[in-house]
Order: sequence, then structure tokens, then C-alpha cells
Amino acid sequence: MNASSEPTGTPFHDLDRYVAIPRLTGLVLSTDGTRLAATVQTLDPERTGYTTALWEVDPAGEQPARRLTRSAKGESSAAFTQGGDLLFTSARPDPDAGRNGDDPKSALWLLPAGGGEARVVATAPGGISGPLAARDADVVSVASSLLPTAKDLEQDEELRKKRKDHKVAAILHSSYPVRYWDHDLGPDQDRRFAADLAGLADEPAAPVPPAEGEKESAEEPTSARLDLRDLTGAGRELLNHTANLSPDGSTLVTTWALIEGTAVRETLVAVDTATGARRTLVDDPDAHISSPVVSPDGSWVVYVTETITTPTTAQVTRLGLVALAGDAEPVVLADDWDRWPTSAAWLPDGSGLVVTADDDGRGPVFLLTFTSGLPGGEVAVEKVTSDAAVFTDVSVAPDGSALYALRASYAAPAEPVRVDLAAFLASGEAGEREAVAATALRSPVPAAELPGVLREVETQASDGSRVRAWLALPSTASADEPAPLLLWIHGGPLGSWNSWSWRWNPWLMVAEGYAVLLPDPALSTGYGQAFVQRGWGAWGAAPYTDLLAITDAAEALPEIDETRTAAMGGSFGGYMANWVAGHTDRFRAIVTHASLWALDQFGPTTDASYYWALEMTPEMAHENTPHRFVDQIRTPMLVVHGDKDYRVPVGEGLRLWYELLSASGLPAGPDGETVHRFLYFPDENHWVLTPQHAKVWYQVVLAFLSEHVLGKERELPPMLG
Repeated sequence: MNASSEPTGTPFHDLDRYVAIPRLTGLVLSTDGTRLAATVQTLDPERTGYTTALWEVDPAGEQPARRLTRSAKGESSAAFTQGGDLLFTSARPDPDAGRNGDDPKSALWLLPAGGGEARVVATAPGGISGPLAARDADVVSVASSLLPTAKDLEQDEELRKKRKDHKVAAILHSSYPVRYWDHDLGPDQDRRFAADLAGLADEPAAPVPPAEGEKESAEEPTSARLDLRDLTGAGRELLNHTANLSPDGSTLVTTWALIEGTAVRETLVAVDTATGARRTLVDDPDAHISSPVVSPDGSWVVYVTETITTPTTAQVTRLGLVALAGDAEPVVLADDWDRWPTSAAWLPDGSGLVVTADDDGRGPVFLLTFTSGLPGGEVAVEKVTSDAAVFTDVSVAPDGSALYALRASYAAPAEPVRVDLAAFLASGEAGEREAVAATALRSPVPAAELPGVLREVETQASDGSRVRAWLALPSTASADEPAPLLLWIHGGPLGSWNSWSWRWNPWLMVAEGYAVLLPDPALSTGYGQAFVQRGWGAWGAAPYTDLLAITDAAEALPEIDETRTAAMGGSFGGYMANWVAGHTDRFRAIVTHASLWALDQFGPTTDASYYWALEMTPEMAHENTPHRFVDQIRTPMLVVHGDKDYRVPVGEGLRLWYELLSASGLPAGPDGETVHRFLYFPDENHWVLTPQHAKVWYQVVLAFLSEHVLGKERELPPMLG
């Protein structure tokens, strides 16, 4: 899978071509419904990183997509103002701050609806992120990180300069947590700001001389900046927050973290964008709150509520509803719907919501209708889309006639689509309507040619539960030429193999001749609460036996060579790979990435130990920890870990590596030789994201599998030295 001057096969046959495939990552609809802005990620010229740009997609599907922005730093976080201007964030140099700014931070830019050049409209020493724009008013809200003692942006800049000049990177903590996924928390903390867009174009700026080779612009630039009002002040309450603006711009609704000892719980608050006055909307001691969305008339807020777990009871995820005025108690919507909502958007008339949720290896759009009015009462839930795919970034047309979204599956990466909601509603009475297929729009990203076919496999577990999986097969696989099987276990554990992943991509393995099994065992989402509960607190029980049962079903297919199999997984999937290694020798090789190994060690060192403390008792952790079975491991293992992984700290990988070589059934020999391998990334996190490291990851994994599954030596990447 190396680059060649004459490309052959699909891009999945060549890692250089694969990492260069453009990737669609976001979609947002303008307030009048006439424009869609998409975010596209592409490989940079050095091929060592990715940059993003904004493209316009025609909602009617008639015109080709056209590029809106272009810079080496990239642009993201698109949001349309009520007047149709496009806001976005970018760290590209600000012409008004000099052509070679010193370490430019992400700023807020505005691209006028009527055309012309984008210009900076807001900056902050800690950068700008998360722009929100009111639908019916010239009000915006942005987030920025400030040092806790900074009273305003000016003082924050002074404090940051002192830290930088004195080369101080130390962080003094007084509360938990201190890390999140792959970055340290503090010393700066997120705050929310509001600003009025009116008057931005009133102040002329001094013209900036053109760079060599550029033509002088005939337009007069403007340097007017937004007057950012601090809404939330210093504190850690906006830890990983989600927020939304009311349509009239008068209220910011945001999650508000409460730190209780070593635990974190999210509540919901409303903040007046003119005065900063704050009031609590939802404070449920038994739940976490996220993803608020204000109704079109500004009266209601829908949000996702997730019950706090116990070692014996899995979380329950539902939609909640609360009056924005705070004059009614919150209610739970569709409590008898046995699915976990992942997002919600209001219908324009407020009569219902379009909701996404995992469902049987897919992620359809559902319609939730208020059949007896608000605030509560009965609701009806219907499936709107029939595609075998996952829908994200869903927006509703202002007239309610259509939905716009990104659609992705293991058959195709994300693409923009239109769903004819009017046709769905007209097809019959509620409860009798047939789901409709989405229509692809003209994407800025070309379709990807796959090296195989996608099928479904299912079986029955020992307790009678249905277990299903996707199976990606090489085009050449047949009874006469069966393919070796790779069992790939998903992470989470609360998740599903239901949507395209650029990081965990089975088609690269299929291009090498492997059949890749992507199962959803117990704990997977999209199969109901009972399916999650049957694996809760007992990771080594039903999830493990489900994996073996679905592997048996796949191996019974004539296209599969059951004598050549391997297993692999990352995060929780890595945990399961370790558990599999200690409980069966049916596989010829096992790859374990960012994996949990010793649960007593993992619990107190992960970035969210408070969550882990609610997941398992010490006795349950002891019962389910893979490290107790190291002496039973007789399968060659490839261990992969990144040093910047705070979710599963590198100590898990280091301990696994030492114990494999010192205490497994395949220990290191007298000269230190071993069949096991350890691929270590000093500057990568939980996923290994940079293009060249991703290439190395796949090259090492494929070489390891080739040696032990296919019996063929394969050259390792020369950059490993």
C-alpha cells in the first residue's frame, strides 16, 4: 500500500491516496433556507496535517458546490446571521494586525452575503470558538478561554504575555478534573460572550498594501470589531459546554457544570445576553444535561438528558423539555420510546421535533410530534428516513418542507442530502406513513470507490438475544477463494458500528484481501435499553460471548476462511481484544489499541474518574479486568498507544507490554526476543490522527497481521528506522 506513479485500484489500495481523500465534516443551513455551508477537510501541501475550508452547497441540488474560503490555516465553525452573512472561525492572519502576526489565534470572521472579502470581526487573546447567531436578530455569541483572574480581554492578554515571556507553563489546580481526552484543563477557562452585529460596516480602515504579485483591492476594508460582552464570568462552569441562542437573541441557553467533590454534573441555565443575568432552567441531581435547542417562538427548550449511572444500572438517554421562562417543571418526552436520541431540531411551527438516534446499525431521522400540545402529554414518534445510514447536522427548511443533513454509512462517507419532509407527511396519517429515502445533493467531495461489498450478518446469542454486524467483503471473496477474517470491535462501549470512520476504516483491510466483521455486541446502542443493560457492569460476559457468537456466524459463510482469523479493537474495543486474548486462542493475532488493561489502575488515572467510579464497584472491576488472565495469553499481540491519550492513559499500554513479555503464555525469550510488538506514538492521542502517523499505524498493523494470519513477511515503513 505505497504510493506509485501510476495509481491502480481504489484509493483504499494506496495509503497515500487514502489520506488525501477530501472529507466532509459539517453542514449548516442559512436562516432563509437558500444556502448550505459545508466544511471540507483536505490534506495540506506538506501531507503532514489537514486543513479545512467552507464550501457552498445548493439546497436544490442543481448547481455544483463552490468553494467560499481558502487559507493555509483553514476555516471552520460556520454560522449564518439573520441577514445571510456567513460567520466562521480561522487562525489565518488578520490583515489589520499585520501580514505576519505572531502566533495568530482563531478569530471570528464575516463573509458578506452579497459577496466581497471576509474580514475579522472579533478577536480574543485565547482565540474565538463556538460562534452562534440568532435567527431573527443581529446578535451573536462566541466562546473564548480566559485566565481565571482576568477581568476582561485586555487583562487576559497582559497575563498571557507574562506567562509566555517567563516561559511558565505550570497549572495550579484546586478542583477536579484536570484533563480531558488529549489536552490539559487550565489555567484558562471558557467563557461565553455576546455582541451586536449592527454597525460593523460603519468604520473604515486604513488600506492594507497588496503583497507582491497581488492586485490592489478596489474595495475599502473595514476594521470595526464586535464589542464582546462577558456573559458568564470566571469559573469552570462552561466545562465542555453546549449552547444555543434564542431566535430573538435575548437569551443564551447553555449547559452549566456543577463540580461536586470529584464529580461533574451538567445543569441548564438561561443567560440574558444584554445584562448577563442568569437563572437555572434544569438542575436534575440524577442526570447530565446537554445539547439545548430553543423553539422557534422562543418559548421552549428541548435538550438531551442522560441519567447518572450506577454499577448495576445503565444510563437512560431521553429528550427533555422546559419552558424558557422557567415557569413550568421540566418534562421527559417520549419516555416509552426505546431509543437514545442524539440530536433534535424544531419544526418551524413548533409542532414537533426531528430527532436522530442509533437504530439497528443505522442512525435514521425520526419525527416526534406533540399530539396533545405542549408542554407535555402524548407524543408520537415515526421514522422519517429509510436509508441504511446515519444522519447528522440536521437542519429544517424554514417552510418545513425539507430536511438537510449529512448522510454516512459504511457504504459511503458523509455527503449532503435533502429529505422530502412534505412528501413524508403527505403519505398518510401519523403512525401509518412510510419512511422515505434521502436525495443526494451535489457534494464538494467526490464519491469514494470501494474495494468490496457490504453485507449484514446476524445470529442469536446464548440468552436468545439477536446480535448483528456489518461485514465488509473483498469483491473477490467466494467459496473457491475465501477471505481471511478480521474481527474489529468497536469502542465506547456505548456505541455502534453504524457510520463511516476515517480513523477506523475497514476498507483499507478489505483492499488487502481481508473480510472485516463489524459487530454490535451487548452494550451497543440502537437495540434498546435491555440490550445495553445485559452487558452493564459485566464487560467480560455478554459482550464477549456475543462477539464469539457473531464470529461463529461469519465463519460459517462460504466466503470466509475460518482457519485464518484475527481480532482487533481500540479503547473499549482494545479492552475486549485484551479480554479475548486471555480467554481464547482461536485467533492467530490480536491488535489492541489505546486499550484498558488493569481496571484498578485505569479507574483513578483516566481523565474522568468520577464517571468510572459510577460504572463498576472495585469487586466488579476485579472480576472484569483483563490483566488477571495474562498467563492465559498465547496469541501474538500488537499493542498500540499514544502518550497524549488522557482517556486511556499510556500507563495501561506500558503495563500491558511489560506483563506480556514477563508473564504471558508467550513471554520474551532469554535474549529478549518476542512475537509481540509495541507501537508507541509519543505525540499522538487516543486516535492517532496525523496523516503520516495514520499511515504508519495501518502499515504496522497490516504487517503484523500478514505475518501471523497470512504467513507472509511484509516490509515495515522505512520511517520507523
